[in-house]
Amino acid sequence: MGEVIQFVSRSERERARLIQEARAIYDSIFPPADPASERQDKTAFGRASIGGDRGNLS
Repeated sequence: MGEVIQFVSRSERERARLIQEARAIYDSIFPPADPASERQDKTAFGRASIGGDRGNLS
């Protein structure tokens, strides 16, 4: 009963899906040298880019 449901718009879900698909294609063309460290880098980037501060570009 104490669940919190976060609304995610259809366009935001589509954006995340396209980013994930593009990363998979990129990785199939340019395989990472060290898959373990590459996975950590992507996770950190994904968290920052989805819902992060979009106004700060510097």
